[in-house]
Amino acid sequence: MTQNPKETVIGRITSVFGVKGWLKVFSFTDPKEGILNYTGWVLDLDGKRIPVKVEEGRRQGQVIVVRLKGIDDRELARTYCGAEVKVPTAELPVLPEGEFYWRQLQGLDVVTVEGECLGSVDHLIETGSNDVLVVHATTGSIDQRERLIPYLPDKVVREVDLAERKMIVDWDPEF
Repeated sequence: MTQNPKETVIGRITSVFGVKGWLKVFSFTDPKEGILNYTGWVLDLDGKRIPVKVEEGRRQGQVIVVRLKGIDDRELARTYCGAEVKVPTAELPVLPEGEFYWRQLQGLDVVTVEGECLGSVDHLIETGSNDVLVVHATTGSIDQRERLIPYLPDKVVREVDLAERKMIVDWDPEF
């Protein structure tokens, strides 16, 4: 997933839906329908940027289905499969104090409450019960292990300092 500070990936087109050019979209927003609040998307497909307008959309099971302006044929719609859906970062809502977008956590150094560096947040995984930080070793880490750390604010994640690009966790380095 390519990130650019001016744009944020909010979903991915997965496949076609029906025969009239509709597309299935896996939404990264919470709730999933939140992706429909943004009608001006930029699709990133194999490095090509394609501005599109969402004509209509709805939830269909675990995915969102959309009809994009000018796409009314299944075969044409198929050419957009695999595209990342991006919107300008400035359009994202401001979160309440203590809440963060995943993109803000990626790249933060992860340090235990004892001051041991475990690495940096590479990405996050949604598991259902809680999100999980995937922490990769860095040159300053105590070892070269990858760690999976539950993202549980106030329990495991004690502090997030975006200005210092650091996260303090109450986590045993042996895990």
